[in-house]
Amino acid sequence: MSQHLAPVLRRTAALTTSFLAIAATTMSYGVQAQELSEIKFQLYPTQQFIKCMAADPYVTPTVDVVVKRGVRNDTMKLTLNGFKPGLQFDLFSLENSLQLADGSFDPNFKGFGLVWYQSDLRPGTTTVKTILLDQIFGFDSAVGLKPTKAFHLGFWFNNPEDAQECGFDPSKPTPFNGEQKAGPLAFITRPVLPAGLGPLCTKPNTSTVPATCDP
Repeated sequence: MSQHLAPVLRRTAALTTSFLAIAATTMSYGVQAQELSEIKFQLYPTQQFIKCMAADPYVTPTVDVVVKRGVRNDTMKLTLNGFKPGLQFDLFSLENSLQLADGSFDPNFKGFGLVWYQSDLRPGTTTVKTILLDQIFGFDSAVGLKPTKAFHLGFWFNNPEDAQECGFDPSKPTPFNGEQKAGPLAFITRPVLPAGLGPLCTKPNTSTVPATCDP
């Protein structure tokens, strides 16, 4: 190789490497900055009450969720498969889940926090249109409750007697329906790691402790 040509080739290779590194960094930032237009996730059952929900005693029901971001609000479709026909449920957005990411019970669980009634549910597909992704929150200025995000979803048996066979006492209903006489929790979301927030947060900020969600 010519003594004059070698330095030129080395400089060309260095410039090419630098250009590729800059391009890769730019692409990486572009991916991070891109807002998710659709997310998919699942809800998970309360094990005690699977028997009272399952159409087939050997098959656990499933709940799949798709949320599409909109200009004025978002569209969420929940699909309930494998449930006994005729069951009715009540869907809420929640501040906290009682399950950890691995499905075990959260030993630090002290309550669901802020909850918001979203819809009635039936086996099959239900569509809900409202503010959901990243910006869902509630507050109460009368009691000093500051704006609080609710990134989890959960639904309860509408009729307490539907869960009686699985050990629920209908004489002690929960407040999770329009009449405040609902049954137990049927399904709920789990925290998404590493942020540990509910799945309705698509832009977690892990630089804060605890993690927050960018609007």
